[in-house]
Amino acid sequence: MKVDKMNIEQEISRLQELMPASGRMYCKIFPKSQKEVISTIFPLPWQTGRRPIYINFDLWQQLSIPQRDLLFLRTVALCLGVQWFKWDWERGVALLALLGFLFQLSQQDVVGIVVSGTLFTVAAKQVWQQNRSLAREIEADTEGVKIALRRGYNEQEAVSVLVQAIEKVADLEGRLGLSFVELMRIQNLKKAAQALKTTV
Repeated sequence: MKVDKMNIEQEISRLQELMPASGRMYCKIFPKSQKEVISTIFPLPWQTGRRPIYINFDLWQQLSIPQRDLLFLRTVALCLGVQWFKWDWERGVALLALLGFLFQLSQQDVVGIVVSGTLFTVAAKQVWQQNRSLAREIEADTEGVKIALRRGYNEQEAVSVLVQAIEKVADLEGRLGLSFVELMRIQNLKKAAQALKTTV
């Protein structure tokens, strides 16, 4: 059974209300016929506008509402967590290397151009990998759960539902199994759930 247009509009409206204020500023939801249940485009440094979240509503409706909520909030957290211009030593090195490269370029110093260009490439790669790392994926899960707590979920429920959603998505997408990243995310979430049970 397909979701009709009105239901899609209602679900988009519900999800927009679910988002934190920062999410409403930067994220926009689009229906999309795709293999993935939910996806987003990894924003590049010069893409400062709204970050799209694409949802296949034919698959989306097969998740429970709590699973949808946690999966969506986690995706919003992933979108908001990509920070190219926050100040840390990696970005500082990249900026200094870029300035050095431009200066050496103006001086036409071949050795200086090569050295500063190499340094900039290495530093920029570090920043890129930081934003695309497994740690970032796990961080998005944690942030998604934190937002869910402000939406009325308790922590143990939110963690458990997110695990269920990750597993269900692989099934809905017709995949043979979970990816390495998904397995690591689930392992981390299950550890968090176990820690919560022990605390209780």
